[in-house]
Amino acid sequence: MAVLQHIRLGDWLTLVIGSVCVILLAMKLWSGDLADKAVIRSGGKVFREVTLSKDQKIEVPGPLGISVIAIQNRRVRIASDPSPRQYCVRQGWLQQAGEIALCLPNQVSVELTGSHKRYDSLSY
Repeated sequence: MAVLQHIRLGDWLTLVIGSVCVILLAMKLWSGDLADKAVIRSGGKVFREVTLSKDQKIEVPGPLGISVIAIQNRRVRIASDPSPRQYCVRQGWLQQAGEIALCLPNQVSVELTGSHKRYDSLSY
């Protein structure tokens, strides 16, 4: 309590303004823009690049079978996949540039691209 008595109005204003600046910078720097395109890969090679402006379902062949990629309302997800654990299907909707869904057993992936990528500590 003795420390709080020595903190004046200017000190509190500095703490509040500094905190707000840190929060705004973190939100700006750690969030990516919305994606423009999806790059779909099969077997490590680009299968197709599509824009997100048109709702559609795309069937992508892989070694285990067909993976279905759904595009809806400028979002992308892997709707179905023959892989045993279904991790890529459970990942859900992707919408920011830099996000990616991988179906490793079937060797199918979808990556969203845009003007700026989302911050990723693995790319550091």
